[in-house]
Amino acid sequence: MKFVDEAWIEVAAGDGGNGCASFRHEKFKEFGGPDGGDGGRGGHVWAEADPNLNTLVDFRYARRHEAQRGEHGRGSDQYGAKGADVVLRMPVGTIIRDADSGELLGELLAPGQRLLLAKGGDGGLGNLHFKSSTNRAPRQRTLGKPGERRRLHLELKVLADVGLLGMPNAGKSTLIAAVSNARPKIADYPFTTLHPNLGVVRVGPQQSFVIADVPGLIEGAAEGAGLGHQFLRHLQRTRLLLHLVDLAPFDETVDPVAQVRAIVAELKKYDPALAAKPRWLVLNKLDMVPEDERQARVRDVVRRLRFKGPVYAVSALTRQGLEPLMRDVHQWLVAQRQGPEDPVPADPRFDPARLGDEGVADITADGRAQG
Repeated sequence: MKFVDEAWIEVAAGDGGNGCASFRHEKFKEFGGPDGGDGGRGGHVWAEADPNLNTLVDFRYARRHEAQRGEHGRGSDQYGAKGADVVLRMPVGTIIRDADSGELLGELLAPGQRLLLAKGGDGGLGNLHFKSSTNRAPRQRTLGKPGERRRLHLELKVLADVGLLGMPNAGKSTLIAAVSNARPKIADYPFTTLHPNLGVVRVGPQQSFVIADVPGLIEGAAEGAGLGHQFLRHLQRTRLLLHLVDLAPFDETVDPVAQVRAIVAELKKYDPALAAKPRWLVLNKLDMVPEDERQARVRDVVRRLRFKGPVYAVSALTRQGLEPLMRDVHQWLVAQRQGPEDPVPADPRFDPARLGDEGVADITADGRAQG
């Protein structure tokens, strides 16, 4: 299925039915009086969050959605039936804006949540509403009101607890495939991932979280290089970013530290709030580094970055270090749900004052670094 995270549609609620001007006609009832009924309300247009959907592709091709108009009133005190509503099912995480004014109409953040997009017009009044002691044969009635019509801009931001961030070929797709039920395309060339992938990571009975993998970001993305910034919106709702770094790039002239700094600079250009989110450093492809060089390479990257948050050295291919990483991520998410969100505490193991030529961090068997 094609991944579509943006669409423009038109919605039109139903018009209200007209009221009826009628009089009672019955044998031996010469002056039966008014009996015209009201018109029915026009149908509404609703948006409903459906957890079974993950793309807006349906709205790329079906762009106009119109609800049924209300029935007209009839004689014999018969009111018109209201028009049928239209319910548009959208993925959880959809943002809906008025395309003309830019007004935010709402966001669908929970399964089953509903949002009124266009209100149906009210039905007109029949002449029975206008009778009085001085107006016994009213011929007045009112017409139904038109329903609302709008042009809407739909934007999808996936809902995930954790987002994977990094350069192309850093191993993000391999990692999400190793720890979750997601099955993204994996290949040995850049930009294999062309759209976000979601996976559910289960660390125990009734213990899980959602992880998102977005296409790789390169330097100059703000100017449109690579795939640009078009998919970074999917990381804005995450609570934690895992920044994957390739410890063994194919090109020996590529500096992992420079790549990390370039990614952070692009985040700041796109959204400073996104750049300020808690971010953990995950040094990937440990299996491609000789064992006698691993300690030195890890400590060199951490020392040059002066990174103070949690650092993990893993191999997504062999799954080395992934289990403790996912367990720690889950524990951090649980702690965040239980209390106010606080900044990630600095990891004392990587205090710049301690990282010198001696006494630097070592990699343990589970992939974490220790002093």
